[in-house]
Amino acid sequence: MGPRKLMLGNTANGLFWTYRLLERAENMSRLIETGQRIALTRLNSSDKQWLYVMQTAAVSSEYTKYYNKVEKEAALDWMLKHPKNNSSILSSITSARQNAKMVRHALTTDVWEAINGSFLDIQNLLKGKIRERDLSIILRTIKQSAALVRGATYGTMLRNEEYDFCRLGTFIERADNTARILDVKYYVLLPSAKAVGTSIDNVQWETILRSVSAYGGFRLEYGHEAGPSDIAKFLILDKRMPRSLIYCCEILKLHLLSLCSTYSNKPASFSQIMQLQNRFLTHDIDAIFEFGLHDFLQKMISLFADLSAQIEIDYRFYK
Repeated sequence: MGPRKLMLGNTANGLFWTYRLLERAENMSRLIETGQRIALTRLNSSDKQWLYVMQTAAVSSEYTKYYNKVEKEAALDWMLKHPKNNSSILSSITSARQNAKMVRHALTTDVWEAINGSFLDIQNLLKGKIRERDLSIILRTIKQSAALVRGATYGTMLRNEEYDFCRLGTFIERADNTARILDVKYYVLLPSAKAVGTSIDNVQWETILRSVSAYGGFRLEYGHEAGPSDIAKFLILDKRMPRSLIYCCEILKLHLLSLCSTYSNKPASFSQIMQLQNRFLTHDIDAIFEFGLHDFLQKMISLFADLSAQIEIDYRFYK
């Protein structure tokens, strides 16, 4: 049997972005939760810290076009549902549903119903003014909705090129988020070296673990005496941790290799993932800290963005 004909670009595009946007909605909720929890551990906490959270989510520049100053209520509204923020949770889940509707022929009924139901639930929760006491319920529902879609995907979709593009979208976005959420803590929300190693510092590192659902697994592996270096190692270099950078890289490589096999070629995106892993994820954590954790994380964010752009070119997303 010869190589299969390349899937229509708009189908690959729709699947990739459906799952990337679903992951983005969940990840934005995790960033908000991280900002909330870190604020509880900071002395003299102020609304300004929400600017740092928005910078990490790459949504601060648009925010400043509409608001003269940073206030918590406005920042939360911006990240949750503001109509001018194309990366808000509501905008992401709405766009994901639109993409999914466009490629319903490539999704199972269970997956479509999970996506559509998640959209309706989240849209209903985000109606009207968001009260502080409702925020935890909203964020929890968003994460549960994402888990429901993942379960339907894993349980009902064929392991074919459609599945490959779904997974590529998920793990490009997840890798970007893990790098950004680490950067919130280490570079932005706690810039003072005086605080490193204090009880406040340790609580904030634990908060980062909780924000990516990694606290339980980390404690099982490292116990209660581990420090920031161990946490950074866990979230960057541990292949067992499903939100670590190296785990995301391994999954991306697996599905790009699957597409190479399906279409009997090895496009530039496959070479890129190999170079990314071999150049940046084969060092130990001490070497990464020596390089500079912030610089390393920013480099990873840039490389995963380049990989995403190359996937779009290789598989003709817009043709």
